[in-house]
Amino acid sequence: MSMMKNSTAAAYPTPDPRVEMLVNELIGRVADKWTLLVLEELEEHGTCRFTRLAQLVPGISQKMLTQTLRAMERDGLVRRTVYPVVPPKVEYALTDLGHSLGEAFCGVWHWAEAHLAAVEAARSAFDARA
Repeated sequence: MSMMKNSTAAAYPTPDPRVEMLVNELIGRVADKWTLLVLEELEEHGTCRFTRLAQLVPGISQKMLTQTLRAMERDGLVRRTVYPVVPPKVEYALTDLGHSLGEAFCGVWHWAEAHLAAVEAARSAFDARA
């Protein structure tokens, strides 16, 4: 059980173990930098082809982009559309679920903006002691 849950254990019933497992899996998924970057680019640019996503996410390999998109598709965050043309055309777009996850993590962005100076000061103080 996390520290947050321990401090409010009396206020909330015991969580459904399936929900707890999903939360842990999703934290692991979005903690992966590639998932967050792909989520961000799809949010900003809308539907994209694979090659366009590869251009938008600097440093990602073709293999890692493929793995990331498959995992996101499996979780229902991304919709993959294959068009029956030659050469094959495949597009990726965020689902409503993907958009809502992006909105949830928008709070982290706002937190970072609000606390940037404090974090930088703490890091500088720590580095000066080392």
